[in-house]
Amino acid sequence: MAQNVSQKLIADHLVEGNMASGKEIGLRIDQTLTQDATGTLVMLEFEALGLERVRTEVSAQYVDHNLIQEDFRNPDDHVFLASAAKKYGLWFSPPGNGVSHPVHMERLGVPAKTLLGSDSHTCAAGSLGMLAIGAGGLEVAMAMAGEPFHTRMPDIMGVELTGKLPAWVSAKDVILEMLRRHGVSGGKGRIIEYYGPGLSELSAMDRHVIANMGAELGATATVFPSDETTRAFLRAQGREHDWVELKADSDAGYDVTDAIDLSILEPLIALPSSPENVVPVREVAGKPVYQTYVGSSANPGLRDFGMAAAIVRGQRIDEGVSFDVNPTSRQVLQQMIELGSLGDLVSAGGRLHQTGCNGCIGMGQAPATGRNSLRTVPRNFPGRSGTEEDAVFLCSPEVAAASGLNGTITDPRTLEQPYPQLDEPKASDGNVDIMHPPTEDTAGMALQKGPNIASLPEFEPLDERIEAPVLLKTGDDVSTDEIMPAGAKVLPYRSNIPVISTFTFSRLDEDYHDRAIEYQQAGSLVVGGANYGQGSSREHAAIAPAYLGVKAVLAKSFARIHWQNLVNFGVLPLEFADDADYERVERDDVLVIDGLRDALAGGDPIEAHNKTRDERYPLTHSLSERQIEVVMAGGLIRHTRECKAA
Repeated sequence: MAQNVSQKLIADHLVEGNMASGKEIGLRIDQTLTQDATGTLVMLEFEALGLERVRTEVSAQYVDHNLIQEDFRNPDDHVFLASAAKKYGLWFSPPGNGVSHPVHMERLGVPAKTLLGSDSHTCAAGSLGMLAIGAGGLEVAMAMAGEPFHTRMPDIMGVELTGKLPAWVSAKDVILEMLRRHGVSGGKGRIIEYYGPGLSELSAMDRHVIANMGAELGATATVFPSDETTRAFLRAQGREHDWVELKADSDAGYDVTDAIDLSILEPLIALPSSPENVVPVREVAGKPVYQTYVGSSANPGLRDFGMAAAIVRGQRIDEGVSFDVNPTSRQVLQQMIELGSLGDLVSAGGRLHQTGCNGCIGMGQAPATGRNSLRTVPRNFPGRSGTEEDAVFLCSPEVAAASGLNGTITDPRTLEQPYPQLDEPKASDGNVDIMHPPTEDTAGMALQKGPNIASLPEFEPLDERIEAPVLLKTGDDVSTDEIMPAGAKVLPYRSNIPVISTFTFSRLDEDYHDRAIEYQQAGSLVVGGANYGQGSSREHAAIAPAYLGVKAVLAKSFARIHWQNLVNFGVLPLEFADDADYERVERDDVLVIDGLRDALAGGDPIEAHNKTRDERYPLTHSLSERQIEVVMAGGLIRHTRECKAA
């Protein structure tokens, strides 16, 4: 039977289940990726499993998010992660080496392999022909232990690319066009696979731009074939030996299809405060700009910086604009120096920041209140920038640079200069990156834990009966950044759940923690809208509510990774059978859900009785038998221990 690339990848790694749409499958994981905002918990979870060494082909730990060292907390965590990498046999990328996704692509990514990462943008590695999936940290720890990764068999959405991108239009506009068409939940339950003659016009790093923001579509993964473009990229990295061809069979089909003629695209921009609010740049041209920002995992390639440098060469950024330059890897930074691009950016007034995620995750570079910030980052959720009343736009490097010159949002096609032609080097010097390989002799090695690293909390099994108040009701598309904020104030506590829990839902309700702590033992509920938990894979957004006593979240629908994270930490995710019932529930209503195990396992109707209003709401769930056992046990760690003990 003919197969597309996604189906081939799944079939080659399938160890449990069958490839029927919506059914749970188990996949063998070849590689894992962790970063410092999530990796500290992953290493603590792996320690709890009691294993001496990872059981994957490749596992890598990156330090790229929390680079600001204003006190001991971040550097202590960096030391801890370095010690965990040595002890357990991971590659280690230290602070300043670069953003995990492009560095992994440069150094460790291999076509036809699977990659599971505790970062939602792990899907970027699909640019190399990998099946790369973002997941919660606990699932990554289990994969490091050699356990399969469980997910529901996604539908495969084939997107045919034809034509060639016109001048001033780039790969960022391709993914923004997808978001304009399909929104932030349009990829839910799907792998998005790109194919067609237009692929020949996209470099491997162009593909990375598109694959990276598949996370913003809510997709399980983004997949490109491994072709001669992939081979040329690996050759430039000195890794042509890792290349294998992987393409769809000539008569392969897809569950859902779409098509984009690249030649008719124009510069696009996502308005505040969602990646799906996409319009042509020309429609908002002229609006004043406070900040333009080039870099991040969403535009990490040399071409992205080179294009911005060529646009501003010999000119000066408008005096009212902060022009922020965020190199994404040491290799890219070195190449920018050699080609003169860095000098062009600095001479034009660019502010050079250290190699890492930086302002994308709210670690510095926050814009002024109410001022427009144009960024080449993947997300613009409210407050993610570090400024509560922010106005962040998502755009290409061309738009960011052109707007920086003029001080207003600018369609780059209106610039009075020719479209730059860039010549990228055919080979890269891998020696500029600092990647520490796995240590072979780990006998007697100890984890280096600073005072900010606390043990994981224990979660009790879920009772058969839940009777608890609704302490918070949210709207649609609430992101994990709103459940658990990121940024320089919060993320240093990523290894300390009791402290970081004080920030839970603080962007939605600053009094939530104080009210929740009163019900920590008795339990409480949260009611959410559609696509609840979109965005980051940070499992803190599930662990902290669980620590505060949340027993269940009732929502119209859930984003994939957060839904799984809730299960992994013993919080029951249930959906309203009728969205109208969501409207009837109010904060502080007391709900009762009884006979949970039989209802979940036996397929019986689940009903929530609103004691406050004497109303009853039918609820549904999409948990597998395995997940029911996990959530009833109080989460995956306790469930795993109990299974091993049996």
